[in-house]
Amino acid sequence: MEFATLNNGVKMPMAGIGTFLLAPDEAEASVLSALGCGYRLLDTANAYLNEKAVGRAMRRSGIPREEIFLETKLWPAFYEQADAVDKTLHRLDTGYIDLLLIHQPAGNYAAGYKLMEKAYQEGKVRAIGLSNCTSAQIQEILDTCTVKPAVLQTEVHPYSQEKDLKKFLAKEGMVIQAWYPLGHGDKALIQEPLFAELGKKYGKSSAQIILRWHVQAGNIVIPGSKNPEHIKANLDLFDFALTQEEMAGISALDQQKRYYHSTPEMLKKYAEMVPPVDGQK
Repeated sequence: MEFATLNNGVKMPMAGIGTFLLAPDEAEASVLSALGCGYRLLDTANAYLNEKAVGRAMRRSGIPREEIFLETKLWPAFYEQADAVDKTLHRLDTGYIDLLLIHQPAGNYAAGYKLMEKAYQEGKVRAIGLSNCTSAQIQEILDTCTVKPAVLQTEVHPYSQEKDLKKFLAKEGMVIQAWYPLGHGDKALIQEPLFAELGKKYGKSSAQIILRWHVQAGNIVIPGSKNPEHIKANLDLFDFALTQEEMAGISALDQQKRYYHSTPEMLKKYAEMVPPVDGQK
């Protein structure tokens, strides 16, 4: 495993497993499989409704809690609830969270960030950050925060490399984390001839080439899967390295093509949406 050092000195694995769209039973099985084959970074969220399942998998794995990097996200409906972090800890059945993010820049996300700062100062959270924010929204937080965000989780893949955003983050000492690291399963992306060519050279799949590109580009990745073979393969990234020329070739594929587009209407809907977190299995 390779690690990123966050702006407060905390070390975070460069590759982990995501649990977006996984039902509780699926999330528990996937996380247990991932931990068994070497993963130590786990990503969940209030809104995924599988935090309890992720916590169960952690306990069932027998791996010491301090060896696992646990990441979750606060949903907008909870940004102004004083006990939101405590309830999240209770669902995960853990004494602390390694990284807690604002899930969406919707509703009173400034209040949500203050809530996370308080949890950080109380030792309930080891690092805090943002998700799905633009540079302007990040700057809003930077202008008022007392604890600087360490991570931005957002859509990044070879067709949308967010080069300008990454320059902004680097200047602020923030690390980028990629969701949709394989481009939302876009066949056009996966079947790019360059990935097949590099896969043949290194004895890897196109997906492994893309994930290796991410890691070398400084992007933390959290691909999700229910398939144990895919889960294992998605971590098989650390026995080879792409050359500078190969990295440049992938960089040239950037089309600034996103699959997720935030709108004011969507953010308003997010702010009003209250996930039934207390009913998690």
